[in-house]
Amino acid sequence: MHAIPKTLLLPFLAATALFAAGEEARLTASTSVLSEVMDTPDRSIPQSLLDKSNCIVIVPGAKKAGFILGAKYGRGFASCRNKDGIGWSAPAAMRVEGGSFGLQIGVAETDVIMLVMNERGMDKLLSSKFTLGGDATAAAGPVGRNATAETDALMRAEILTWSRSRGLFAGVSLQGATLREDSDVNKALYNKPLDNRTILTTGVAAPTSAQPLISLLNKYSGRK
Repeated sequence: MHAIPKTLLLPFLAATALFAAGEEARLTASTSVLSEVMDTPDRSIPQSLLDKSNCIVIVPGAKKAGFILGAKYGRGFASCRNKDGIGWSAPAAMRVEGGSFGLQIGVAETDVIMLVMNERGMDKLLSSKFTLGGDATAAAGPVGRNATAETDALMRAEILTWSRSRGLFAGVSLQGATLREDSDVNKALYNKPLDNRTILTTGVAAPTSAQPLISLLNKYSGRK
């Protein structure tokens, strides 16, 4: 094999490092979103639902694509309970496309949080791609630290969904949204190709940049 000329290698390495830095910033943003939501007890994810959940997906700053009318997209991370039920896995990168993110008029970005509530939902999350409302049943989640999922729709849902824009946190329907693993981001964070199933279920060591998010998840619902 011929060696790659330095004139080509250096720009490639620089671009890779820049991409990884951007994803580390997204991890930091995901941590901030969860912290800000859970630190507002009367407008947070109900504690009982968080404790029952198998996995969480956080998408900070999902955007409305101005060049495609009504199109929405976002990038974020998923984490699941460890096999022993104590603590959370390293984060796996996710892309969310389509669906209604609950964007208010004039709001270009919104944060999205999803809870995966059972094994069926987790199986969908571990696939390379699935659609809310199609492949997985989904419902807008209730708000308030002590709120409970009393309706049949919430009890049956595999995934519960919320959004936050302009400080307002509320349950939102993401019917029709597609979630898929983001292999490019995983490779940048872990320095090797890893699929989401491997990251979320086999005890892969989390990068340093993910430790604050994992620590926060353990703080709010570590099941210790």
